[in-house]
Amino acid sequence: MAITQRINVNSKNISNARVAAALSIRDVMHESSLTPALDYYTANLSPQDKGLSKAIAYGVCRHYFSICQLVNKHLQKPLRKKDHDVYALLLVGAFQRFHLDLPPYAAIDSVVEACKLLNKNWAVKLVNAVMRKVNQQEKPKAQFEHPDWLIEQIKQAYPEHFRQIIQANNQQPPLCLRINSQQTSRDAYLEKLEQAGIQAEQGLLSEDAIYLLDKPSDITTLPGFKDGLVSVQDESPQLCASLLELKPGLRVLDACAAPGGKTCHMLEREPQLAQMWAIDIDANRLDRVEENLQRLDLRANLIAADINALDDWYDGQTFDRILCDAPCSATGVIRRHPDIKLLRKEDDIFQLAKLQMQVLESLWQCLSPGGILLYATCSILPKENKYTVKSFLETHTDAQLMPISLPKGIESDYGWQMLPEDHAQDGFFFAKIHKAE
Repeated sequence: MAITQRINVNSKNISNARVAAALSIRDVMHESSLTPALDYYTANLSPQDKGLSKAIAYGVCRHYFSICQLVNKHLQKPLRKKDHDVYALLLVGAFQRFHLDLPPYAAIDSVVEACKLLNKNWAVKLVNAVMRKVNQQEKPKAQFEHPDWLIEQIKQAYPEHFRQIIQANNQQPPLCLRINSQQTSRDAYLEKLEQAGIQAEQGLLSEDAIYLLDKPSDITTLPGFKDGLVSVQDESPQLCASLLELKPGLRVLDACAAPGGKTCHMLEREPQLAQMWAIDIDANRLDRVEENLQRLDLRANLIAADINALDDWYDGQTFDRILCDAPCSATGVIRRHPDIKLLRKEDDIFQLAKLQMQVLESLWQCLSPGGILLYATCSILPKENKYTVKSFLETHTDAQLMPISLPKGIESDYGWQMLPEDHAQDGFFFAKIHKAE
């Protein structure tokens, strides 16, 4: 539904940030991801309007449940699916009023104008009336802002950390950098940032991590970014390179590699690898990997293929190290992708766990005896993490779990779980598995 509607809207005709945000939100309501929707609808906007549209769309998804409750009180009946663009505009208006602190008249006028630009003149009176009633309300009190099924799963898994997780998920994410250790040191780059007037601090988990306390409007303007001194990457996935115990001469596979942050980090940490293969099922996403490799002056063998279709890509020569960054619910990175709250369904978790087992089975065949496979997800749900690893170990007598010890996180019987924290790392899971010789 959303794809058909998107085709019928020419992005060249969109010159209004609220219209672009509303259409992107409408697509998320119709089960499309937010990032590609925003990329499409903001294609013709100025950089300033692109930033505003993104802030609004991400903010509405972040506060979707409380904003919907606020708007729904003043609708006599739900709008039809074909008019979800109008409903999304109402959400945009409510978000602007209570989270961007726009004056009431500005919150109304901006979405009424957007309604006209969408050629929904019949809805102008409706939008005006509903927004006037919304503006008379008090700001919604803080809520969990998650679907009920996810709230229950997080409560069951982490009763002591539940509120911390929910709070972190509802915040804007910190901006974390990864220095290129082949070209600079963390101390040297921190000094460059200080000279540029940018406040930053080092991470606690990865020796290459730096958190920016001041967010630049354009990442590419950071000192040395275009020259490959630094990349953007959360601190949790930065741990993959060290956990894999890389050495010169090893043959390494990064499975489900796009957009390539971990591939590049492994090459930075160990430039004398014999081979680095990076595989992803999406050929278009591999373009991002190639862009990152070129900027950092690194080399890898990029392959577009389904991991489980071994005959299509595997040459029969085993790998010494494999990073299995498995497809998952992404519940550990909700603050970076708040549309996950709307898109993910409870039934997805069971299907994803099945897929994760299939990927593990395929990759295990490609691992050399004595080699290490690092199973990683950006999920916080046990069904995708420790229980997947438990099932795999129980059916593979040649697989042995290796210990992991990190300064933060939760140790389980089957791996190490990082939880999302305010101004710190995202949620991430690691299990380090050794293959018997």
